[in-house]
Amino acid sequence: MTDYYFARTIQAPFEDTERRVREALRKEGFGVLTEIDVRATLKQKLDVDFRAYKILGACNPGFAHQALQSEDKIGTMLPCNVILQAVDGGEGGVEVAAVDPRASMQAVENESLGTIADEVRTRLRRVIDSL
Repeated sequence: MTDYYFARTIQAPFEDTERRVREALRKEGFGVLTEIDVRATLKQKLDVDFRAYKILGACNPGFAHQALQSEDKIGTMLPCNVILQAVDGGEGGVEVAAVDPRASMQAVENESLGTIADEVRTRLRRVIDSL
C-alpha cells in the first residue's frame, strides 16, 4: 500500500510543536484555514477522554487557485490536512503528519493537477522534514 501521508514524531510539548508546525507551514506559503480540536470535540459531544489531537486545514492560496482552475471539483480535497497527536500520553512526544496530496489526488486523471499536487507535496514534505 502506498503511504498517503508524511509523518514525524517530535519530542516537545504539544503546544510548542503546534507553534513550530504553524511557523513551518507559513514559511512554505500555507495558512491555516480550519482547525479542529478533536479532543475537545469528543469531550463535548460524547463525554469521552481522548489524547491531544488537532487537525489543521492548511492552504496555499496560489496553488489552491491553480488547482481549482484545473479541476473544479478538487475543492472536495481541500484544504490539505495536517494532524498533531500526542503519542503515549504525551510522554512519547507529538506525531505530526501531513496528507500526501499526490496520493490523495491520484484518482483524478488531470495532468496539470498532478503537477500542482507534486509542488504542494514537496512543500508539505519540507514542512514535516523541518520539524
